[in-house]
Amino acid sequence: MTNALITGITGMTGSHLADYLLANTDWDIHGLVRWRSPLNNIQQHLPRIEKGDRVFLQNGDLRDDSSLRRVVRNVRPDFVFHLAAQSFPKTSFDSPIDTLDVNVLGTCRLLEAIRAESPKALVHVCASSEVFGRVSQAELPINEECRFHPASPYAISKVGTDLIGRFYAEAYGMHVQTTRMFSHGGPRRGDVFAESSFAKQIAMIERGLIEPIIKVGNLKSMRTWADVRDAVRAYHMLLTVNPTPGAYYNIGGDYSCTVGDMLETLISMSPMRPQIVEDTSRLRPIDADLQVPDTSKFRAHTGWEPRIKFKQTMADLLAYWRTEIIRGRAVTYR
Repeated sequence: MTNALITGITGMTGSHLADYLLANTDWDIHGLVRWRSPLNNIQQHLPRIEKGDRVFLQNGDLRDDSSLRRVVRNVRPDFVFHLAAQSFPKTSFDSPIDTLDVNVLGTCRLLEAIRAESPKALVHVCASSEVFGRVSQAELPINEECRFHPASPYAISKVGTDLIGRFYAEAYGMHVQTTRMFSHGGPRRGDVFAESSFAKQIAMIERGLIEPIIKVGNLKSMRTWADVRDAVRAYHMLLTVNPTPGAYYNIGGDYSCTVGDMLETLISMSPMRPQIVEDTSRLRPIDADLQVPDTSKFRAHTGWEPRIKFKQTMADLLAYWRTEIIRGRAVTYR
């Protein structure tokens, strides 16, 4: 039996990856979780988890070496998708040490556990497009060799994640590949991210839970958008289509617009016409405001290309929040 280990299985991307692997492979799926991890995003798989039917949860923590060694020893994974992270750039300004510990040292701890217990595993280390940070118009679209200029403690931590992944491939002959995924969203997106925060606020306004005001941060930032379901398909292909140890790739969508244009797309899908108000607490001290990728290297290597259109991603995200609000999910205005 083929075993896959997903760190961060309860997050947006990890849960969609579990969905994809269950539907498109015969692998057993093991998810690394902390004891307090919310299970909302994998609730559709809880009956299978209870029965031990192809989905298993493994308790561990990226801060704890011994738990990672135990999990890897028990699972003996053939494939590892390392998605777990402190993933909120703005939060990293308030908690830089925690961000660096989880993302940099946590990745190192995990790779050490794999090196000791399952060294032949094929490993995907998920970095981020945030590693490129502040780039100039002349550097667009951003290719894999663009210089790093991280614009947040989170971005700095992902530079470390990226370099550590490549180091383990080169120094120890491990089969590790790294990706820099650009903006991606869809159902289950955390509400601290702009598109999900906007969709949630629209859904709350439609239900009369808050005044018809949408609070925003920087609307001028340019992004290229992808759908999370296309992203996880790319991650599967990364480790199964001519996988190359030490390789590193940009992955992203093919539709670019500003955050303000994205907000207007969401508003156009609602009967409400809310007022837009800048909330200074949502602004980062510095921002990576030009995030437009060149993904030709990954596409040429695997044949992957995005399938889900930007408007469909936004429509599905808004539908997700409408459903969550109707279900009575307690939400904050953030």
